Amino acid sequence: MKEITIISSDDVGALARVAEALGSTGVNIEAISAYGIGDKAIFRLITADVATTMKSLSKLPNLQVQEADVIIFKMINRPGELAKITRKLANRGINLESLYIVSRKQDFTEIAIKPAKEDLEKTKEILL
Repeated sequence: MKEITIISSDDVGALARVAEALGSTGVNIEAISAYGIGDKAIFRLITADVATTMKSLSKLPNLQVQEADVIIFKMINRPGELAKITRKLANRGINLESLYIVSRKQDFTEIAIKPAKEDLEKTKEILL
């Protein structure tokens, strides 16, 4: 699975412009994380159509857009599970760039895990 990272100026309507660009080309956002740091807005999203996502975003001015692999991991939905997983990764020296919830059901939660690029295969071995 791919995560699209978008870096934009943190101004009013930045996320609306991204969402409109994707919606107008039929791209459905399956998971998203959006936050501001200083004068930058950072959006991390997962869609089912990476090619159309990248093409749509390339038409917007003043965006930095990158795609990278993420691991979708299904964990039991109970207190302490995230702590177990992240401790296991930390003990093996895995540096995480992002982690967020993709979906939640009664018995499990799916999370997107993006380790540092050099740690991707090692993370897969540990988790999958």
